[in-house]
Amino acid sequence: MKTLVVYGTRPEFLKVKPILLADKNIDSLFVKQHTDIIDFGNSKHSIDVKSTTGDRLNDIFQQIFLKASKIIKQYDNIVIQGDTATVAGIAISAFNLKKKIFYVESGLRSYDLQNPYPEEGYRQMVSRIADVNFCPTELSAQNLEKEQALGKIFVVGNTVLDNILEEKQKCVYGWKVLVTLHRSENLSILDKWLHEIENLAKTNKELEFILPVHPNPKIKEITKNLKYIKCIDPLEHHDLINILKQCLLVITDSGGIQEESCFFNKKTIVCRKVTERPEGIETGHIHLCEDPKDLSTIFELQRKNFIIDAECPYGDGKSANRIVKIINET
Repeated sequence: MKTLVVYGTRPEFLKVKPILLADKNIDSLFVKQHTDIIDFGNSKHSIDVKSTTGDRLNDIFQQIFLKASKIIKQYDNIVIQGDTATVAGIAISAFNLKKKIFYVESGLRSYDLQNPYPEEGYRQMVSRIADVNFCPTELSAQNLEKEQALGKIFVVGNTVLDNILEEKQKCVYGWKVLVTLHRSENLSILDKWLHEIENLAKTNKELEFILPVHPNPKIKEITKNLKYIKCIDPLEHHDLINILKQCLLVITDSGGIQEESCFFNKKTIVCRKVTERPEGIETGHIHLCEDPKDLSTIFELQRKNFIIDAECPYGDGKSANRIVKIINET
């Protein structure tokens, strides 16, 4: 049985990388949805995403149906991870070709199609047609059971933690605050979030607020006049992890960083109305901030009680071997 792992973005690559390392016989396809913020390594196959419709999401689907389907036909098993247009497009293509679909990080839910958009819609679609759902937590598995998902369900943990297992013992609480903001649902109020964080940086000068600026032109424009937040270029993953290991707190709207910060026992303020990773709220790692005006209060509370020593709810850093074993036995 021939297996193909498909990815298109930085987070997807980081989360399928441990699977590719665990089984060197698995091939990969890079759908070039993100090309400027990480070295994606050497994939056996790749396709470009050209702009033809003027709509980025529909362009990705169109290029997948035109180009990726020819590659998918050569394989028996198709492995996808996450909730992007690449994932949804590949899943539909594989389903149409009657290939077996293995869905990594399945079962995450906000049950709000606008938060996050379009990710929540894509993840619900894909889990309905997947043959095997690899869930990171018991809660994500329960979501699929409640929805009566037809595919097999396995709880395996989150593969992103496999990348940083050896770093866990090197963590310290320093004087850095890592900030990442980029989600589409936050773009319309990004200036408000950054205004609050700028004020926090101004009044807490003993702390270094570090913001790797996403390459989105709108984000670049909004961040160019910040004075107290240290704005830097996008980072390679290992450089981001080095900051995360040393930071005091995290402010983010990212998904993967929620998991990584919990694994490192760093309290994280999530700038979103809802998180599809609520397990971290239960353990005390994650603190949801639904409105920019609430950020200062939440930040000051967590700064006074920044130390946490609790089990990470998202896995133990050994997920890829479980996944590969199941793929090879299914």
